[in-house]
Amino acid sequence: MKKSLERQWWKEGIVYQIYPRSFQDTTGDGVGDIRGIIQRLDYIKNLGVDIIWLNPIYKSPNDDNGYDISDYQNIMEEFGTMEDFDLMLSEMKKLGLRMVMDLVVNHCSDEHQWFVESKKSRENPYRDYFHWWPAENGTPPERWSFFDVASNAWKYEKETDAYYLHYFSQKQPDLKWENPKVRQEIYDMMTFWFDKGIDGFRMDVIPFISKDISFPELPKEYNGEFIPYYANGPKLHEYLREMNQKVLSKYDIMTVGEAIGVSVDRALDFVDDDRKELNMFFHFDLLALDREEGETFKMRSDQWKLTEFKEIHSKWDAVFAEKGWGSMFLNNHDFPRSVSRWGNDSTAHWYNSATMLHTFLLSMKGTPYFYYGEEIGMTNVRFNNIEDYKDINTINRYKSIVDNGGDVKAFIENEKDASRDNARTPMQWSVAANAGFTTGKPWIKVNENYKEGINVDSQISDKSSVLNYFRRMVDVRKQNLVLIYGDYQLLLKDNEEIYAYTRTLDEDRCLVLLSFSTKKISITLDELNFETAKLLISNDEDHAVRVKKDAVFSIKPYQAMIYKLS
Repeated sequence: MKKSLERQWWKEGIVYQIYPRSFQDTTGDGVGDIRGIIQRLDYIKNLGVDIIWLNPIYKSPNDDNGYDISDYQNIMEEFGTMEDFDLMLSEMKKLGLRMVMDLVVNHCSDEHQWFVESKKSRENPYRDYFHWWPAENGTPPERWSFFDVASNAWKYEKETDAYYLHYFSQKQPDLKWENPKVRQEIYDMMTFWFDKGIDGFRMDVIPFISKDISFPELPKEYNGEFIPYYANGPKLHEYLREMNQKVLSKYDIMTVGEAIGVSVDRALDFVDDDRKELNMFFHFDLLALDREEGETFKMRSDQWKLTEFKEIHSKWDAVFAEKGWGSMFLNNHDFPRSVSRWGNDSTAHWYNSATMLHTFLLSMKGTPYFYYGEEIGMTNVRFNNIEDYKDINTINRYKSIVDNGGDVKAFIENEKDASRDNARTPMQWSVAANAGFTTGKPWIKVNENYKEGINVDSQISDKSSVLNYFRRMVDVRKQNLVLIYGDYQLLLKDNEEIYAYTRTLDEDRCLVLLSFSTKKISITLDELNFETAKLLISNDEDHAVRVKKDAVFSIKPYQAMIYKLS
């Protein structure tokens, strides 16, 4: 019996994420801009991707690189104008590309007019747009902040003798979703962008929007962990359903939530179609794999294991086996480059690592998200000096280390692998100065390995390049629905060097073999029938095993292979 498919463009589409500040500068000011994106649309289209996700381009003072928004319906001057935006959207549509924007509504900028008014007096009409704690009630209950030097999410304002809440930096006050006027302002803003013709939103820290506004002490069941508490507010799902009913349901769009703090057992509360909330979300289990337990930014002292990597992906695949839909990603603007983190960026293994990870993302179930430069195998930059870092997260944590007499050298060593700035260096277009990103001084240093083949121009005409492998693998996914909708089954569960699995849809079945090892590995898969096996793709086809009737594979370091079994 054939499986009934609920086909959707956002399930079958491949997403390409652009960090506008670092993509392409056309003015020489060292900052990427909208005109730069327009200039590169043909390149993006030729990758075979379908959807472009833009990090925030709204008006912002840039305390957190655009995630502190001062005007939701205007464009940041560094990036261009609303006319530039309209042209970009029009050109995307001509090419058959869809656009997803960032929705940042847990907080805004302290320079947003709402907050400017809110802090003027306790009687101001905008006072209740934010969370305020009157000083006469004493010190507010502890709330942890991601970016505050003292990790304190309450900031005292002398003008009205009160504290305001900021889960992130002091310049990012949290909006009070409990106020229906705030929610309506947000829904009106979303409608403004949908009416312009955008195709969806990626929703920044969306589980944090609901708060218990009595602000009790952190409940004991959270064991001192604030993030899962923040992600489980009392009216979260009420607000998401209201957003869906009032806005999302009226358009043919996609939504993806950044679901930090959301556990497996709560996943379907967000994305089960029957609940009418979101289409999918990004979970954070993988992103915690190489960090110390309970630490968001500190790298773990021992090496993560492939069995742990497999367990995470197998667990989350099972959640969406019958209901909902998942997402697949290995890096983004907040997390280091995938080939450096999950592969091996040494000269000997860089090519196979980068292409193996492409094979993985494009052969798993769930909408795949790629980050600009991932298609050419861009790597971590690993800055040695604090002066080279631009990210508020790294800078404020460095200040805290210094203030508390901590080990500055160890901190910098940690940031070489952990810093968000690893993912924010300029796109590497060519061997020209600054990798062809700008004719001026780039806002953040370019990774010098653009001179060594990690650039678009060097790879685009090379049939055996990382870039052209990515394009071939995109074609393989699109030509085989089994790789999009097929059931996933893990093989060799306890093997620490090979990730093997099948994807099955009706009579179609594929075998995926991925090496995460620096050594040549032999495996046997007796449980599968290889009589009609056909190699679909490999990142080392000269050494791919042409399977006859046996099931013995000799796999080179970081090699990837996909076989069609039936």
